[in-house]
Amino acid sequence: MVAYSLIIALDANNQKSLSLNSGISLSRETMNDKAVVLLSGGIDSTTALAIAIGEGFRCYALSFYYGQRHSKEIDSAKKIARHYRTEHKIMEINLNQIGGSALTDKKINVPKNRDMKKISREIPTTYVPARNTIMLSYALAYAEVIGAKAIFIGANAIDYSGYPDCRPEYFRAFQKMADLGTKKGVEGSKIIIKTPLINMKKAEIIKKGNSLNVPYHMTWSCYLGGSTACGQCDSCLLRLKGFAEAGCEDPIRYRN
Repeated sequence: MVAYSLIIALDANNQKSLSLNSGISLSRETMNDKAVVLLSGGIDSTTALAIAIGEGFRCYALSFYYGQRHSKEIDSAKKIARHYRTEHKIMEINLNQIGGSALTDKKINVPKNRDMKKISREIPTTYVPARNTIMLSYALAYAEVIGAKAIFIGANAIDYSGYPDCRPEYFRAFQKMADLGTKKGVEGSKIIIKTPLINMKKAEIIKKGNSLNVPYHMTWSCYLGGSTACGQCDSCLLRLKGFAEAGCEDPIRYRN
């Protein structure tokens, strides 16, 4: 368990600023506000959690076991939530009853060693139909019940696997739906969907995370699970590319 100390300082105008010894500075404006953070256990969601904490939100991590090939990412999410001392809820949704994805149907092969241009241009078999819509809907309900002002999701539309529900226009549309379809939205107290990484390259995300002391050694990205990452699936390739371009070593182990 990581021990944190809270540092309170006065600026030139005698205004309080706060920071944790983890390297995260806390915003005064949102110190008492709640946020739901979708936490998969990967690089992006963990960085988004660190950013939310840095903005001063009291975070409620939300993870999903949706019938994916392995539970390794859930194990990582648990470790990360404990590291940041956030409340953590894990929902179970059986999406393998629907299938249609290499992540929920083991009869569909996970692509390996794809060209980077293809990764960003084509929607792969690892796309899980409507996954972000489903998970954001759960997050929206959770946020409304606990009185959260924001939902953070670590989606990225630059170095990504071509998923249609990771694009800015998708999140703008979901925001409109959230405004219209919730009690808080109709009453004028909107729950804001925050995508702090949406226009960042993977290397930029990693550099941002390093500046916040994100524990990347706890994260998991590989689609195939196991004791070590495969190094060949789209997620591993994008992760390795990101660390290489960020000029630092990936702290997890790979089979290949």
